[in-house]
Amino acid sequence: MRLTIIGCGDAFGAGGNLQTSFLVRAAASTFLIDCGASTLIGMRRLGLQPNDLDTVFVSHLHGDHFGGLPWLLVDAIYASDRRRPLTVTGPKGIAARFAIAAEALYPGITGIKRNFEFTFREYEERKPLEAGGVTVTPFEVKHPSGAPPYALRFALDGKVLAFTGDTGWVEALCEAARGADLLISECFQYDVKLPIHLDYKTIDANYERLGAKRVLLTHMGEAMLASTDKIDASRYLIARDGLILDL
Repeated sequence: MRLTIIGCGDAFGAGGNLQTSFLVRAAASTFLIDCGASTLIGMRRLGLQPNDLDTVFVSHLHGDHFGGLPWLLVDAIYASDRRRPLTVTGPKGIAARFAIAAEALYPGITGIKRNFEFTFREYEERKPLEAGGVTVTPFEVKHPSGAPPYALRFALDGKVLAFTGDTGWVEALCEAARGADLLISECFQYDVKLPIHLDYKTIDANYERLGAKRVLLTHMGEAMLASTDKIDASRYLIARDGLILDL
């Protein structure tokens, strides 16, 4: 399984990083974890093909995590001539939120004839969902976004990959991360505790309880980026756009 970081940035483009999106290529499937507004740009820069995607797994409905979906649709119709099905999974109401966003950005796009199936599926709390050869289990976290936000635990090819999404500290993160080959954890602040975002000090205080084999810190704000020299390199990897990790 290979993970490519398309974008590891926050909503504000801190450090010049693109918004959140991770591409996973495995024997079973090729998929995205989140699809921030800059995802298509990042894919083009890295030579990644949108038509290779089977599924997009969305953690929550903020634009820096799902706002690239309309542009994937525009690309599929007008540039990439997609013929394969594409499935998007996400919180309750994702199809309606997508339609509103897509029509605002590109009026009429949702009604244009497509040469591929475009399907939305909704999460149910802690209920495994299978899509494109991948099993994902959602754990509700704390990040108001107009629909339930989730940490996601993926199982495929005999590996487990966990993703916190955006959230303040909640105990469910331990369940989502336990035993994972890699945990992708947002780390917006260094030591400033916020109710809806994680900080390095909180993550590190709970490192053993999280129980992942490796932890990749991502979604860093400017203050956190200025504090990366304080990170314990024996415990953590630091995300950057274009980084490739093999699991």
